[in-house]
Amino acid sequence: MSLSSVVSELRSAGCVFAEDEARLILSTAGSPEELRRMIGQRVAGLPLEQVLGWARFRDLRVLVDPGVFVPRRRTEFLAGEAIARARPGSVVVDLCCGTGAVGAAVVAEVPGVILHVSDIDPAAVACARRNVPRALVHQGDLYQALPLLLRGRIDVLVANAPYVPTEEVDFLPPEARLHEPLVALDGGEDGLELVRRVFRLAPEWLAPGGCVLVETSDDQAAGACAAALKAGLEPSITSSEELDATVIVAQMPIR
Repeated sequence: MSLSSVVSELRSAGCVFAEDEARLILSTAGSPEELRRMIGQRVAGLPLEQVLGWARFRDLRVLVDPGVFVPRRRTEFLAGEAIARARPGSVVVDLCCGTGAVGAAVVAEVPGVILHVSDIDPAAVACARRNVPRALVHQGDLYQALPLLLRGRIDVLVANAPYVPTEEVDFLPPEARLHEPLVALDGGEDGLELVRRVFRLAPEWLAPGGCVLVETSDDQAAGACAAALKAGLEPSITSSEELDATVIVAQMPIR
C-alpha cells in the first residue's frame, strides 16, 4: 500500500496526525498482512503505540503491549526529575510502573542504580520485564509488592499513580477509555486516592534524605502537597510548561 492510501484510511477514521501515523505504521510493518492488520487496529481505535508495539519516551523506544497503559510524553518530565536526583548506587523504585518507561529512562541515564519496578496489573508487569530486564520486577498493590528489605532504603521513589477523578474517566479520549486498564486511569473521587496512599506510607520506605516523586495535575498540586505534609514529608511543586506536566517532589527529612 502507498503512503497516500494509508493516510486516506487513517484520516477517514478521524486520525488527526494521519500522515505521521501512516509513516510510522509503514516503517514498522514487516509484511503486507501485518500492515493491513495494523491499519485495521488503528482504524478500530487502538492507541497508535499499542498498534506499533512501542512508544518513544525520552531517548528510548519503549515496548507497549496491548491493553497496557501508554506512557505519556508529559511523564518524561517526571522521569527527568527522578534522573536528576538519582546517583550510581541509588536504590530507585518505580511504583505503578506500567510499561516501566520511567524506570527504563532512569537506568539508561544513571548507570549503576539499583532499580525495582512494580504494578498491580499483570499485563503491565510482563511488559515492564521486557523493557527493564535488569530491574527487579514485582506485582502487587503499591508497597505491598515490594520486598521488606527495601524498608528505609529507597533513595528515589517514583509513582506515576492514576490521578483522573472517577467522574471524569468517561470523558477521556476513547483510546484511553476503551483500550487502557481502568486501574491505570481512575484515581478515585478527587483523583488523589492513590497519591495519598503513596505519600502516607512513603516514610516507612524512604532512606533518610530520600524523596518520592508523583505526577499530578496543576489543579491537584495543592491537595497532593497537603497529603505529603500530613505524612511528615517536605513537598515542593515543580512543573514544565512545555510538557504541561506537574510533579510533586516530597523529601524525607534527615533527623
